[in-house]
Amino acid sequence: MSQQNVETVNRTADRLKLGLAVLVVAAGIVAYSVLVNQPTYVRVGAFIAGLIVAAVIVVFSDTGRRTLAFGRESYNETRRVVWPSRQETTRMTAIVFAFVVAMGVLLWVADKLLGWIIYGLLLGWN
Repeated sequence: MSQQNVETVNRTADRLKLGLAVLVVAAGIVAYSVLVNQPTYVRVGAFIAGLIVAAVIVVFSDTGRRTLAFGRESYNETRRVVWPSRQETTRMTAIVFAFVVAMGVLLWVADKLLGWIIYGLLLGWN
């Protein structure tokens, strides 16, 4: 079993903030459902407002700050990646397709051979 560091919300204040954010999202969903007689833009606006308020609440929690920092670090890491050229990508894709076809043929031959051995030789079925 791998030993991974799992970060949990330990502080009561963070738990309350995240719980409040979930309630605000739920309130946005309820507002969308309750405002059935209102124009669509009002209903969608109420839902989006709930999402925005919940996002602001989450950002002010420790978990939200860690998540934003992780997102920034991930973005910076993807900028440092050396991506393959178009020719390298096409060549590797062709190799993968050829391997898949070869494995498909190999498995088909193995299936037919085992079927012939089991049903034809051992059981005598035709």
